[in-house]
Amino acid sequence: MTEDERTAVLSTGHEVALPLSTDASIVAATFGASLDGVRTLLPEELAPIRVTPSRAAATLMCVEYDRIGRGEIEPYAEFGVLFAAAPDDGTAPPDARTASPLSLLTGEGGGYVWTLPVTTEPARALGEIWSYPKIVAGIEFEDEGATRRTTVDIDGERLLSVEIRRPRTLSSGVTTRSYTAGDDGVVREPLTLRGDFGAAPLSSRVALSLGDHPQADRLRALDLGSRALARIAFEGEFRIAPPEPLGGD
Repeated sequence: MTEDERTAVLSTGHEVALPLSTDASIVAATFGASLDGVRTLLPEELAPIRVTPSRAAATLMCVEYDRIGRGEIEPYAEFGVLFAAAPDDGTAPPDARTASPLSLLTGEGGGYVWTLPVTTEPARALGEIWSYPKIVAGIEFEDEGATRRTTVDIDGERLLSVEIRRPRTLSSGVTTRSYTAGDDGVVREPLTLRGDFGAAPLSSRVALSLGDHPQADRLRALDLGSRALARIAFEGEFRIAPPEPLGGD
């Protein structure tokens, strides 16, 4: 362990080193979403980033982890809903921040993690380090050619199913951040992706069907539409740094 690493002990008794290194396969799609609707789902410390004057952005992220740390936790599947957001520091009018869909993926923006179902209890406990809103759920991936179909069920109710065609990828690196809300307020998680990364803007090569779970109703109210602002694919090392206070240097 280097001087920059530390160990975290989970409620399950597992120990992992931070920053956490994983090998992951990610397929995601970003949709336009109601600005007012997203605003109601963010903590007061964050403001939505607009992609048009009246639209924010919501990303549906399907993740398959093949390695977690040094193997302390078994591989698992994950599904996330993230809203593009930035700290509301009072230096600009509310919701004045704007960005293109692709710039949100390259460090200029960040994603507030609204929900993060996973398939195992150790995976849920792993989220405690960063206050990730993880719950144990049923997640199934079906890959057919370049298309991944993801189905998510929570407590026996369908959250959604989504089909996303992977864009072409190139060897690349991306740094970005996520935000989460815990008992001590909002924190930031620096994220680094190194591997094969690709993104394609403005695409109809997605299909989203929302279910009957209460969270599906919240998503339905955001008017996500049928056309994606961007499709994203990644395969490689995904590193998550320890959480940082939102106002920290």
